[in-house]
Amino acid sequence: MRTTLDLNEVLIDEAMKITGEKTKTSIIHRALNDLVRREKTLKLLDFAGKVDISLDLDISRGRNSKW
Repeated sequence: MRTTLDLNEVLIDEAMKITGEKTKTSIIHRALNDLVRREKTLKLLDFAGKVDISLDLDISRGRNSKW
């Protein structure tokens, strides 16, 4: 999808130098992917302590627990 954006050129150049990305498009894609991954991770962290999972790994792996 083509979109016209007014971007901070200094920030784009710095991001390209730091990451080694060669094009503005690739740096924007990388930034968006990183943002989405970070936000998904934060949402998962919100579940910390809220979900009680009781697993018996021996049973779930089909092991006989009488070793």
